[in-house]
Amino acid sequence: MGDNLRDIPEFIERELGESLQARLDALGTFKELGAPDLCHIIKVNVKPAIKETSSYHYVSGIDASSSASLAAYLNSLTYAIDESHAWFSKGAQWRIRSGVYCCYNAFSRVDVRVEVKIPGGVESYAINVRGERQEATAAIWQETYMSAMLRSILYSDDANYRIPGFRKLDPISDVSAQKRFFEAAEQLFFKGSLLGSNPEIQLPTIVNNHLTAAIMKYCQESFRFDLAVQFFERLFRLEPEVASLLAQSYIGTDEELKAINVLYDALKQMPQSYALLHVQADFLRGKGKLEMALRLAKQAVNLAPSEFITWAKLTEVYIDLGDYESALLTLNSCPMFTFSERDLQRMPKAAKAHLPIRSDIDLSLIDDETGREHEADPALLRLPAPSLRGTFSSAYNLLTRLVSKIGWDELLRCRSLVFVMEEEYRMQKEAEETMRKGSQAKVMAHHDEIEVPSRDQLLSPNGTPIPIIKISTESEREREQEEAEEEARAKAVEAALEKAKEESAADDTADPSMEDIKLDDLSIHSDKDQDAEKDQDAEKDQDAEKDQDEVEADAKVDADTEDKEAEEEKAEEVVVDQSAIKSKQIEKPSIAAASSSDDEDNNNEEEEVELSFSFSNKRLCDRWLDNLFMVLYEDLRQYTIWRAEVQHFRAVNAPYRKSGTDWEIYGDLATRLHHREEAKDAYQKCAEQKFSAKALLRLLEIYSDEVNLHRAMEVAIKLCVYQERWYHETIFPTAIAHNLNKLIQAEGLAKVQNTLIALNTSPAVFKLMSRYFSRAKTFDVPGSGR
Repeated sequence: MGDNLRDIPEFIERELGESLQARLDALGTFKELGAPDLCHIIKVNVKPAIKETSSYHYVSGIDASSSASLAAYLNSLTYAIDESHAWFSKGAQWRIRSGVYCCYNAFSRVDVRVEVKIPGGVESYAINVRGERQEATAAIWQETYMSAMLRSILYSDDANYRIPGFRKLDPISDVSAQKRFFEAAEQLFFKGSLLGSNPEIQLPTIVNNHLTAAIMKYCQESFRFDLAVQFFERLFRLEPEVASLLAQSYIGTDEELKAINVLYDALKQMPQSYALLHVQADFLRGKGKLEMALRLAKQAVNLAPSEFITWAKLTEVYIDLGDYESALLTLNSCPMFTFSERDLQRMPKAAKAHLPIRSDIDLSLIDDETGREHEADPALLRLPAPSLRGTFSSAYNLLTRLVSKIGWDELLRCRSLVFVMEEEYRMQKEAEETMRKGSQAKVMAHHDEIEVPSRDQLLSPNGTPIPIIKISTESEREREQEEAEEEARAKAVEAALEKAKEESAADDTADPSMEDIKLDDLSIHSDKDQDAEKDQDAEKDQDAEKDQDEVEADAKVDADTEDKEAEEEKAEEVVVDQSAIKSKQIEKPSIAAASSSDDEDNNNEEEEVELSFSFSNKRLCDRWLDNLFMVLYEDLRQYTIWRAEVQHFRAVNAPYRKSGTDWEIYGDLATRLHHREEAKDAYQKCAEQKFSAKALLRLLEIYSDEVNLHRAMEVAIKLCVYQERWYHETIFPTAIAHNLNKLIQAEGLAKVQNTLIALNTSPAVFKLMSRYFSRAKTFDVPGSGR
């Protein structure tokens, strides 16, 4: 149709301007770098009777440093109108009447818009989250430019930032553009913490944010660490913590002595920076000084205990040391954060989508329909590991490192040593319940053996019943015990007196003087009565014998009184202990009631201590780590089944067939479990059966690490054509460019170019691939001079 753009994707709107309104509504939901740039155009026909239409598409990599550059892009679209011709005459002509370019400013949280009217003028302004217009100042434009560059660099290959019809252009096309980028980054460097950071970092800092991540990615993937050294040296004079980034850049240029000196000077000024300690720890790990790295990692955890990366670094050091139990405990202590999705705006359903294919693209290289079968194994499709994001994905990677080091059985053994297992916890609860019931049974049995006098039996000397008062505090308990003892003693003395009178009445020879004996004399066992008895007439033998019998009766009464008092005290103690047991069982069921003897008390206390502290050297495993263990189990189970089937079919000399999707999943599975050779084999079989961009990208990484030029170039060609088909015109930074730069650094640019020539590709494909080599030479990538 004549109203579509040529070689540019676009989505036709149902109503004019609905995409702009949807973007305005979504401004308040952007949390970090924002959504990609939106280009909206209105097209009209030369014939007034034909209704005007509007469309939009996403774009990145445009120079957003001024309104002129954005207006130039809108103007370039006027030359991309597809002019279709009828059989005998020219078809209806369309032209662009107006356009709006929207670019989100992540620093000031405003949407900068440039509105162009053709013919007419250019108007630029900023809109905040409330829909209010603001003036687009020079500072706003500088922030907008940097925001657009960061999105282009960081999200060039991000799977979570893929949108249909997203046109990606090269953000830095020449050396002057690179210089302008670093100058703007230097001016806005100390505002970088406003942009947010990677999902593994909870609190963005000056050295951990999207701005520094983009700079390091740009320099690392091109192996131009000298650019980073020049950039961070100027900032190090203003902020000592920048030494962490400067030291990494020095290490990248093989200037390790400078890196150590910089870190030493910075730590004297900022000893509380965990970023500086992490760089030192990584350097020591590379040199094999693991004990020193461990001390630094522990110090970093103490300085930033709420950050995931500090605990993760300590876990890595423990894994390197072989202290797998400590690694598990440290991993369990990692603070986990909810993963925030990339900032994308929700668009209304388009009336029509126009996704053109360039005529010079060889679709035979990227036939997406080949091998698209739906008979993939459902068990493989349901694996939960691919859905992990953020800190959970990083933690799972550490867990897979552990299992690759020691194996599944040893990992389970370490887990049982450091964490409380479910069976152990159940047995512990059962043992505590059994002990509690046994202690209660002992107390009740002991209570039944003691004869506690009833309320009616406890009478005072005057015959009134003694009231039983409930003991609530320790002071009241002591007072009540004393009163009960006195009353019980009086009752016992009275009972002894009655018994003595009965014995006297039964004895015909009883002495009448016994009636004159006082209660006080019996209770205190006075020696005066005994002396008086001895001074009596010695001739009265019969009276002396009766006196001797009376003394023996008094001693018997005293013994009975003491026994009664002891029984009363024990009864009171049992009542108090029972009330204390009932009150304590709610708070601490493991505490048992006191037994009757001291030996039993000591034994019960030792058993309680043993049960209460049997898990003192273990921890409870967090729920998220338990879930990761289950995820790991599913991965290992499927991997074991796969390898067992492969061995079986090899043994019987039969072909092992799987669908292309299955092989892709197997490759991802082996990659997660750090089985590189198995992953390589699976990805190769996947690429043989169908086109898979993911499998080819993994193979390109493997071949570039192995410096396998021929295979790497074959895979790179397919990926380059695939990206060009889906409007990814970015040359750098991309995964293709990074791996080609790796080959150039290892083998030299001339050898890599000759390998491409030897493949005898089509002129269009050779032109696409030559862009990467031209850029490597323009930006002086290591190895491009040979």
